[in-house]
Amino acid sequence: MKILVFGLGALGTVYSCLLKEQGHYVVGVDRDEVVRTVAEHGVQVSGIWGTHAQSLDNLVSSLEDLDERDFDLVILTVKSYDTADVASQIAGFISPAAYTLLAQNGYGNFEAASQHIDPARLIVGRVIFGAETLGAGESRVTVIADDVIIGSPGNLIDTGVLERISQTCDEAGIPTRTSSEVMKYVWGKIIYNSALNPLGAILEVPYGRLADDPHARQLMDDIIDEIFAVLHACGQDTLWAEAATYKQVFYGQLIPTTALHHASMLQDIQRGRKTEIDALNGAVVRLGRQCGIATPVNEVVAALIRAKESMRG
Repeated sequence: MKILVFGLGALGTVYSCLLKEQGHYVVGVDRDEVVRTVAEHGVQVSGIWGTHAQSLDNLVSSLEDLDERDFDLVILTVKSYDTADVASQIAGFISPAAYTLLAQNGYGNFEAASQHIDPARLIVGRVIFGAETLGAGESRVTVIADDVIIGSPGNLIDTGVLERISQTCDEAGIPTRTSSEVMKYVWGKIIYNSALNPLGAILEVPYGRLADDPHARQLMDDIIDEIFAVLHACGQDTLWAEAATYKQVFYGQLIPTTALHHASMLQDIQRGRKTEIDALNGAVVRLGRQCGIATPVNEVVAALIRAKESMRG
C-alpha cells in the first residue's frame, strides 16, 4: 500500500515506522526541521510494542514538493486546529481516489475535513493508545486501552475497504478493527480525554493520581455528567446509556490501564504549543450552548487551560 503520513509527531511516527517496517511505501510530511532530522536518523519507536527503526521512502515539508500523488491512504495526525488547513492542502494535491484516515483527538475533525475532501473518502479513527514524543521522529508507546476503531460516519465507505485498511494497520502491529458506529467510539474518546487531559495538564499528574484524589475525581464526575447531558440533548448516541454506566468503565477499566500516562496536553503546554482544548471541553461548551445545556465545569476547565497556555507561551 502507498501511504502518506501527514504529521510526524508521536502518533505519526508510530504509524509511519510500523507501516514501513511491514513493507509499505511510506512518505512523511512535517516541518522543515523535523524532515531534516528524520532524513538523517529515520523514525524510531520504543515502548510496549518493542523497538523499531525505519527510513521512510520520502520526506517533504510541503505537498508541493511531491512528484507523486497516487496514494492509497493518507493518515492525518496533525492537531485538530490544523485539520481544515491540511485537508485543503490534501484536496489540492493528492489523488481523489485516496482515502484519508483522521487519526486525531476531539470533536469536529470530520466536519472540518469534509469541507475540502469528499466525505465518502474520509475515515474517522478512534485512537486510544498513548505515545509520547521523545524527539523529532522518535516516539515511545506507553499504554493501550483498546484497539484503534475506524469507520465512516454515515457508512459511506464499503466495508471491504475499511477491513483492508484495518488489516493493514493490524498486521503492522497497531491493533485495529472497524465499526459501523464509529462516532460512538469517537465520543467515548472525547469524554475520556475531556475528563483526564485538561486536569492532568493543570495539576501536572498522571491519570491514576486524578482518580485517587477525591477533589479531582469530583471534577471528572462533573465533566462527564455535563457531557452526557449535552449529548442526550443533541441526540448523539454513545456506547453507554447514561453517565453512571460510563463512569463504571472509566474508573474500573480505562484509568487502570493508563494510570501512569501523562496528558499530551501537558506536554503541549510544557513545549509552548497550542493545545486541543477547543476540540475537547471547548467543543462540549459550544455544543451545550447550541442545545441549551449549561456546562459550567467544562467551561472553567477550558478557561484554565487557555490561561495556562498563554502564560507558558
